[in-house]
Amino acid sequence: MLPTLLRRLLTRPDMSPPDPNLLSDLPEPSLRPPRRWTVSVIWVVPLIAAIAAGVLGVRSYLSSGPSIVIDFKTAEGIESGKTEVRYKEVPIGKVRRTELTDDGQGVRVHVDLIRDAQIAAVDDSRFWVVRPRVGLGGVSGLGTLISGAYIGVDVGHSKQERTEFRGLEKPPGVTNDQQGRRFVLTTNDLGSLDAGSPVYYRRIAVGHIVDRALDADGKRVTLQMFIDAPYDRFVTTNARFWNASGLDVQVDASGFRLNTQSLATVIAGGIAFQPFPEDQPGDPAPENTQFTLFDDRTAAQAPSEAESVRLRLRFYQSTRGLTVGSPVVFQGIEIGRVKSLELDFDRERRDFWTDVAIDVYPRSMGRAFDSWQRHSKREPKTADTFFRMLVERNLRAQLRTANLITGQLFIALDFDPKSARVVPPADQSPLEIPTSRGEFDQIQEQISNIVTKLDAIPFDQIGNNLNSTLTSADALLKRLDGQVLPEVQKAVQDAQRTLGAASDALSDDSRLQSDVRDTMDEVGRAARSLRTLADYLQRHPESLLRGRKDGDPDPAPPAGAIPALPATSTVPVVPES
Repeated sequence: MLPTLLRRLLTRPDMSPPDPNLLSDLPEPSLRPPRRWTVSVIWVVPLIAAIAAGVLGVRSYLSSGPSIVIDFKTAEGIESGKTEVRYKEVPIGKVRRTELTDDGQGVRVHVDLIRDAQIAAVDDSRFWVVRPRVGLGGVSGLGTLISGAYIGVDVGHSKQERTEFRGLEKPPGVTNDQQGRRFVLTTNDLGSLDAGSPVYYRRIAVGHIVDRALDADGKRVTLQMFIDAPYDRFVTTNARFWNASGLDVQVDASGFRLNTQSLATVIAGGIAFQPFPEDQPGDPAPENTQFTLFDDRTAAQAPSEAESVRLRLRFYQSTRGLTVGSPVVFQGIEIGRVKSLELDFDRERRDFWTDVAIDVYPRSMGRAFDSWQRHSKREPKTADTFFRMLVERNLRAQLRTANLITGQLFIALDFDPKSARVVPPADQSPLEIPTSRGEFDQIQEQISNIVTKLDAIPFDQIGNNLNSTLTSADALLKRLDGQVLPEVQKAVQDAQRTLGAASDALSDDSRLQSDVRDTMDEVGRAARSLRTLADYLQRHPESLLRGRKDGDPDPAPPAGAIPALPATSTVPVVPES
């Protein structure tokens, strides 16, 4: 009713005072004391909003974890409010903001972790930025090409809390939750090995190289290696490790051999290990045991240095082709390796020589060394005494060619019966084995002597003399052709005429041939008469004294014989021939 009245008053055109009768129609107001607090319905909405905000705040507080700070060298791929922190690909936090460090050499990343990720804020946890990486060890982080980079975490086992960390520039080689053991390798040269290179046992990948570092003195390289469980139990105290990188090519009397662990070792390098001897593998090695990395399998199979004997050789000849690691062979069996080569000068001989140190393993000689130790009367029965005995029996060292194509050399220990006997001094250490030139060197020396003798021949003088001789011979031939040859031709013609006359005289119808035949016939008849006389005298030898008696028959001459002549005396007449 009150609004209607107000509307009427406002719509009066003349704005005259209101009618008293109209006012009398108003009801009597009732007086009530005002309330001290009044709540309007409109305040319900902000109240509900405040309650909801409080609930969300409490939930956020209850679900939030610790805030940590991670220092990186660069913030590449990290965005405030977007980049996540993941553990096993599960988000456990997010980057709140990034800022430069006080020295400006890096960035500081503030991360808020969730309440369930409190285990990550411990002393030995590690953080790194996961990005696409391509290396010899493999390819990783390809998923970040789509989802973007994130911060990975390796949760530690420490109980001590920590809020500030130094971020890694690359993922750790081994995480704290991996099962296995770490071992240490030392080597003189890293070669093609690097972090991530595989470790093989019987051609099965059982681990990898975690890290490598140069020693403080710069002489050796130390490798950290991790072997996965359960294969770590095969790393024993007698295990030997060798570099299996690349291709192992061997050409020997048994043919051509190519050995490699896998294609990965050819590209990225690798390490292989195996216990030697295999029938005595030994006990499992404790974690962080230090081993020596050998250059190849052959070196790994060799006896340990504790069983070796250091010997010294002195070569007064070129040792080109002989390198550290070249084999030492005795009677065709490899018993050692070359350890070092050093050039020196002999003041007495005024000549250079090469000092070669070799390590030999007497156990590689098998039963020969064992039998000597059992039956020898010398004391002490050590390997040094054994080689002294061999030197006294003319053991000598020679350089021999291992490969004619590459020119590689090896050292051969063999007996030389033609060499003079040598007795090494008792205090000589290391023992020096006398050397002798090899057969190839002797051949070279002989060829050199032959060449020297050939050089001494006066080929120029011989050539001049030969030239003069040829000139004289040419003049002689010209003289023979002009003077002697016509006379020779004339003599030949005379000889031909003489031979023709002789041929005519000796022909069948010639008189000479007839006379010769008659003469031969007469000679034949005379011979037959003599034979008849001889037969008669053999029968009647007394006729030589008394002659032929009357009544004796005349000897019958053979057919064609000359008739017998009448006897004029008691002595038979012999016809003259």
